[in-house]
Amino acid sequence: MSASAVFILDLKGKVLIYRDYKGDVSMSEIDFFMPVLMQQEEEGLLCPLISHGKVHFLWIKHSNLYLVAATTKNSNASLVYTFLYKLVEVLTEYFKELEEESVQDNFVVVYELLDELMDFGFPQTTDSKILQEYITQQGNKLEVAKLRVPTTVTNAVSWRSEGIKYKKNEVFIDVIESVNLLVSANGNVLRSDIVGSVKLKVMLSGMPELRLGLNDRVLFSLTGRDKGKSVMMEDVKFHQCVRLSRFENDRTISFIPPDGDFELMSYRINAQVKPLIWIESVIEKFSHSRVEIMVKAKGQFKKQSVANSVEIMVPVPSDADTPRFKTSVGSAKYVPEKNVVVWTIKSFPGGKEFLMRAHFGLPSVEKDEEEGRPPITVNFEIPYFTVSGIQVRYMKIIEKSGYHALPWVRYITQSGDYQLRTNA
Repeated sequence: MSASAVFILDLKGKVLIYRDYKGDVSMSEIDFFMPVLMQQEEEGLLCPLISHGKVHFLWIKHSNLYLVAATTKNSNASLVYTFLYKLVEVLTEYFKELEEESVQDNFVVVYELLDELMDFGFPQTTDSKILQEYITQQGNKLEVAKLRVPTTVTNAVSWRSEGIKYKKNEVFIDVIESVNLLVSANGNVLRSDIVGSVKLKVMLSGMPELRLGLNDRVLFSLTGRDKGKSVMMEDVKFHQCVRLSRFENDRTISFIPPDGDFELMSYRINAQVKPLIWIESVIEKFSHSRVEIMVKAKGQFKKQSVANSVEIMVPVPSDADTPRFKTSVGSAKYVPEKNVVVWTIKSFPGGKEFLMRAHFGLPSVEKDEEEGRPPITVNFEIPYFTVSGIQVRYMKIIEKSGYHALPWVRYITQSGDYQLRTNA
């Protein structure tokens, strides 16, 4: 990728900290970054890559900071941006919040991290758990810590250290699916898909090898199993620990895991999803002076499941006032700055149906209102349930000492971009 230097700037373009990796870019070049950026903003042509002469600046903004990589080469831009976002992730894990103050208060640690994250313009160790083993937040310990070369520098498994020990060996597996849905005003599903992730919390001793089995349709077709209980995953992305060649050959998810929490994989499923929470709304206006909104919500998932923390956001006219509500369950409140009523239901069992009525006054002179009514949006979370039907069939844990470990599996379905259009 070949980045010559990395800078962290404040909002005015002042350099808080920088690291020159190759010496082929004058450090005074960064003075041109902010003027060019401001000129682009004024012209409405903001670009993530800014050039000044032969120097190219690839930048991102985070909180009240700009993170900028400078190069004179034709570098791989996607890799440079990946590194910048990884830098944000590592610094955030160190300092909880990455902002101007945290950089100024921890500049010694930031310098150490910039040295370890990149060498001569090429990324090196970017796993924060490994970095935290030998770069601490106590500056006076850094020189002593540098004398010890971490095992992961020469270890093929760079994301896991040797010698990890637990009294009780456990693996916690979370399968989390987000449902994206757009329903038209006449009830037709216009767009739907499922975005899933498998997250692990690993508390295992030694250097274990794990094998995860899912009801993957491609695997089932390879082995001649019944396809009725399988799912077709697309856009599958894995953590670096997964042996990709093994997965490509026989769909086995085999890996030596990092210690602690991490996302093992993500996937997408293109499926016609039946709306899990169905919403109907009726809006009545009376002589331009008041409006009544009736909303019916129905849980269209299995009766033994329960949706938690349900929020139904119903748009209302921007000039509405004097709200009154009546709900069969939960509570409703008016949020005038967003022009919505938020109906909150803590526990929504499958198969149940609930009602909410809202009454608003309107000014005597009504605006011409054909600007298009925003859709109703819904937030929810359903534990112990996946809408796609994906299942963890097994988790095998192999370690040379032969200890027994317990895998725990939890399924969660939640709302993603979940919208239902209404008739005005």
